[in-house]
Amino acid sequence: MYPVSHGGAEPVLLQIGDISLTNTHVILPYGRYPLHGSTWTVQDSTQVTEGIPVVAIVLTVIFVWFCLLGLLFLLMKERKYLGFVAVSVTGPGFHHSAQFPPGPQTSAWANHAVSQARGITATAPPTI
Repeated sequence: MYPVSHGGAEPVLLQIGDISLTNTHVILPYGRYPLHGSTWTVQDSTQVTEGIPVVAIVLTVIFVWFCLLGLLFLLMKERKYLGFVAVSVTGPGFHHSAQFPPGPQTSAWANHAVSQARGITATAPPTI
């Protein structure tokens, strides 16, 4: 992937939702702020529920009359992911959060992206 430019001379090194990072700035939908001194966090509010899907119950009712193997449909399971994963950045004079839908890989992806953002932030020079 090639770096993208957001109107400045610096290329965008990392993009997390609507948050972009260059070597020295955080670019948000409402402005450009110094990267030095910013803090990155991940909040995982994902809830996983598991249950028997409606189609399994219907198939069990239909096939239980033909053979007792219809009860095997009750072994079907369905996972639902509820909630969100939020990535937040806070710095001098700004705070922004981007939310992502839950899923089996979202939390790992968000933690990896924030780890990269923290690494870029640690090497950012102070701006005047």
